[in-house]
Formats: sequence, structure tokens, C-alpha cells
Amino acid sequence: MALATEMTLPPRSIQEYVPGKQLTLAHRISKPDRMIYKKLGLTDEFTEAIGIITITPSESAIIAADICTKAARVKLGFVDRFSGAVVFVGEIGAVDSALNAVIDRFSDMHYTTAKITRT
Repeated sequence: MALATEMTLPPRSIQEYVPGKQLTLAHRISKPDRMIYKKLGLTDEFTEAIGIITITPSESAIIAADICTKAARVKLGFVDRFSGAVVFVGEIGAVDSALNAVIDRFSDMHYTTAKITRT
């Protein structure tokens, strides 16, 4: 009768996504090509700039959208409470003001924030 040998299995690891309180992207696109507006479905909203924010937990995108529209004359392109994305449009100065207002408020709420990037 043969003895069963003990097999050594690699350690099992379980990975899961646990979002922190982070504003991961705050970006302004200045003078974008009209094709970008078309691809985003913003064809009627052509302006000088597009603002983009990504944030976790994703429901925080609703708060970010509210802050944007109260801080500056911008129009929301879309808000995705499932991915945490906010896209808005306006004049360059208005988009910068909205991005700064969001960063300031979320910093006050103890979120890790990102610096504004620009293209």
C-alpha cells in the first residue's frame, strides 16, 4: 500500500478593491479639439476647456459635481456615481476655479487629493 504524500500548495491570497477617500485626478484640457467633445457626447457644449475629476468612493462624484457648479460657471457633461468620474465644461478660468474648489473642499473632508494637471 502506497502512502499518500503531502502536497505543498502555494499560499492562497484573496484580493479585493477597497477604495479610500481619494481624489485621484483633477485635470483641465484647454482648447480641446471638437472631436473630443463629440466622442464625449458634448457636441452642444463646446467651450474653452474640459474639466475631469475621478474620485473614490465613487458616490463622492455627486458631491464633486455639486461643488463644481456652485463654485464657477461650468456645465456638467456627466457624472458617474459608479466609477467616480465627473466631466464638466466652461471657460478656462471657470474650470480652474471649479477644480480648485473641489480639491479644497475634499481636502477639508480629509480626502487625499491630487494636484491639478493641465494639457
